[in-house]
Amino acid sequence: MIEKRKVVLVGTGFVGMSMAYSILNQGNASGVNELVLIDVLKDKAIGEAMDLCHGLPCSSSHMEIKAGEYDECKDADIVVITAGLNQKPGQTRLELSTANAKIMKDITKQVVESGFNGIFLIASNPVDLMTKVVQEVSGFEPSRVIGSGTALDTARLRYLVGEYLNVSNKNVHAYIMGEHGDSSFVPWEHAYVGCKKISDILLDAHKDLKDLDKIYVEVRDAAYEIINRKKATYYGIGLGLTKIVKTILNNTNEILTVSAYLNNQYGQNDIYIGVPAIINSEGARELLELKLSDENQAKLDNSCKILRENMNNIREALKEN
Repeated sequence: MIEKRKVVLVGTGFVGMSMAYSILNQGNASGVNELVLIDVLKDKAIGEAMDLCHGLPCSSSHMEIKAGEYDECKDADIVVITAGLNQKPGQTRLELSTANAKIMKDITKQVVESGFNGIFLIASNPVDLMTKVVQEVSGFEPSRVIGSGTALDTARLRYLVGEYLNVSNKNVHAYIMGEHGDSSFVPWEHAYVGCKKISDILLDAHKDLKDLDKIYVEVRDAAYEIINRKKATYYGIGLGLTKIVKTILNNTNEILTVSAYLNNQYGQNDIYIGVPAIINSEGARELLELKLSDENQAKLDNSCKILRENMNNIREALKEN
C-alpha cells in the first residue's frame, strides 16, 4: 500500500496555483500524492482542481487533486498558506502586515480545529511576520511552523551570480539572510562558487568587488521590478515552495534559507527571520548558524528590530479583532 502524503493548500491565487502546477509537473518526485485546495472563493478552488486534474493524463503524477474544506487538514502532512492580500505597485511587504495577520489568524484557527498535527509552511507576505502569527495562534512547536523566508531571494541571488560569472547557478552557494524585504543582506564572506570564495574569484579576474553590491540591489528590488511590469510575482516562489515541500516530505535534510524561529541564535530570540536551516520531515530540524562579520550582524539585528516593531503592532491589532 502506498503511503499517503497529503498537502493542503490554503489560497488558490497566483502563488498557490503556481506551486500546485509545479508539484503536478514534478510528478512523483514532488513527494505529494494528494493535494487539496481550499479558498474562501469555493468555486475558484473547484475550478482550479478541475483544471489541474485534466492535466493528469499528461503528467507522470498519480496524485489525487480536489477542492475541500478545512476538515481535510486533519490528516495532512503539510498545510501551505498562500492566502492574503497581494503586494501592490509601490507598496512594501510590511505595509500588508495588519490586514494579512487577521487573515492568518482566522485560517490558522480553522486548520488547528480540524486536528491538524503536521507542518505549517507560510508564504503570505510579510512572510516573517505571518509565520510568527501562525506559530503564536496555533501554539505549535516553532520548528513545525516555517515560512518561505528568503528562499526566493536566495534563488534570485544564485541566478544572478551565475549569470555574472558565467557558471552554473547550481554551483553558487550564497545566501540572502534577514527579512524577506528591504532590510535583507548577503553575508558575502560565506558566499562560494564550488569551493572557492566569490570575492577571491572576482579578485583573480580583476573584477570590482562593488559589483557584488549591485547584484544584491538587483535581488532586493526584483519583486518591485516584476510587480511594476506584470502586477505580481508567482512562478519563482511557486517553485521555491515546491522545493520546500519536497524537502519536508522526502526527509532530505537540505539546507534552505527559510523563515525560521531564532532561539538565541545570532543573539536574537522569539522571532522568525530568513536564515539557513536544515529542513526535513520534522520541519526546521536545526539552524545552521553562521559566524557573521560585525557589519552583517548589525544588518541582521536591524532586520530583527524592524520585524519586532511590526510584530508588536500586529499583536495589538489582533487583540482588537
